[in-house]
Amino acid sequence: MSDIAKLQIGENSYEFPLIKGTENEVAIDIKSLRGATNGVITIDPGYKNTGSCESAITFLDGEKGILRYRGYSIEELAEKADFLEVAYALIFGDLPTKEQLDKFHADIKTKSVVDDDIKKILDAFPKTAHPMGILSSLTSALTAFNPSSVNVDSEEEMYNAIVKIMAKFPVLVAWTMRKQKGLPLNYGSKSLGYVENIMKMMFEEPNEDYVMNPIIKDALDKLLILHADHEQNCSTSTVRIVGSSHAGLFASLSAGISALWGPLHGGANQAVLEMLEAIKADGGDTKKYMAKAKDKSDPFRLMGFGHRVYKNFDPRAKIIKKAADEVLKDLGIEDPILDIARGLEQEALNDPYFVDRKLYPNVDFYSGIIYRAMNIPVEMFTVMFAMGRLPGWIAQWKEMRLGKEPIGRPRQIYTGENLRPFKTIDNR
Repeated sequence: MSDIAKLQIGENSYEFPLIKGTENEVAIDIKSLRGATNGVITIDPGYKNTGSCESAITFLDGEKGILRYRGYSIEELAEKADFLEVAYALIFGDLPTKEQLDKFHADIKTKSVVDDDIKKILDAFPKTAHPMGILSSLTSALTAFNPSSVNVDSEEEMYNAIVKIMAKFPVLVAWTMRKQKGLPLNYGSKSLGYVENIMKMMFEEPNEDYVMNPIIKDALDKLLILHADHEQNCSTSTVRIVGSSHAGLFASLSAGISALWGPLHGGANQAVLEMLEAIKADGGDTKKYMAKAKDKSDPFRLMGFGHRVYKNFDPRAKIIKKAADEVLKDLGIEDPILDIARGLEQEALNDPYFVDRKLYPNVDFYSGIIYRAMNIPVEMFTVMFAMGRLPGWIAQWKEMRLGKEPIGRPRQIYTGENLRPFKTIDNR
C-alpha cells in the first residue's frame, strides 16, 4: 500500500501522509489540509471517521470484538488481575511488580482523607440531587484544596496528583451514595484492599462490622476493570480536550464525569433498569417488547443491546454475564426485574432479527443487573461507571499532557445568515 493519500479538489491535487498504528490501523494525516488548500476542512459529525490523537493506552477492534489495555487482553486482565493492578498498568504503562503495587497502594492509603470543607459542600446538596451532579461538583471542588498546578514534567508531582485522586475519588463515590441513603460518612480501613474499601465505605451500616462477600467483591473488581478504559469515547475525549487547555487533572476529570452522565454514554446502564421497570409495570411481557423493538414505527428502544463500536459481541459483556450469573446464584435473589432481564436476554440471543444484526446484550445490560442485585440505587449506576473509568481518564490526561498536544479546537462549517444590516429596534 502507498504511504500517501491523494485528494482531488477541482483541478488541484494534494497529497497527505498515511500513519499506521502498531495494530495496522491506518489514518490519513491531514494536519496540513487547511493551510495547503486555502481553507478546506473535513466535516465528520460525531467523529466516526476522525482520530483526535495517537495513543498507546487501549486497543479496540469492534469488528473482531477485541479490547486490550496496554497490550494485555481484557479477558486475561479480568481473570487474573485486580482493579488496582489494572489501574497501575493503564496509568504507568506496565503491570506493576509486587513492590510497585504495594507502594502504590500504601501511598493511596495515606492520601484518602478528604478536607472537612468538602463535607460541607456535600451537606449543601439536597437529598434529591442526582449523584453524578454531586460527584462532578465534589471532584471539581478538590481543585480548590489543591490549588497548585501540577508540573507535568516532574515525575514526582505527577505521581502525587495521581495518588491523591486515586485515594479520594472512592471516598467521594461512597459518600455520594451514603448522602442519598442518609448514612453517616466513613472511611476505609488500612487492612483492606482497594476494592474492598470501596465496598466497605459504600455498604457499611452504623454500629455493624461490614462482612465482605467474596463473590460480590470479585464481580465488582471485574466490573471496574471492564469499565477502566475504552479509548476515545465521549467522556475520555472530554477529559483530553479540557486538559489540552492545561486545565488541571481534577478539573478535567470533573468534565469527564459530566460527559459520562448522559444517557447515551454512562447513563445507559441506568436506562436499562428504567426500561425493565417500565416493562414490569406493563405486565412483564418480554415478547411484546421484543416485537416493539423490531417495529420501526414504534418509538420504543431496547436499551442495553448492541454497541456503537462493537459489531460483534462486546467482549466485556461475555465476562460480566458470567459474573452476573454467579452473583444471582450466590445471593439467591428472586426479583421480577431480573427475571424480565433474563427473558429479554434469551429472546434476543435466539431471535434471528437480533442475531443477524449483532444486537447482543452489552456491558451496560449486565452491569445494571449486578448493581441492582448488590442493592446499589439505580441513580448510582453511572457513579460506579465513573469509579471504574477513573484510571483510564487519568492515563489519557497524562498521555495528552506529556505528549505536548495542542489545545483542542475543532472547526465548523457556518450555515447561518450572510452579512446583513443592523436595524434599530423601532424598525424591526
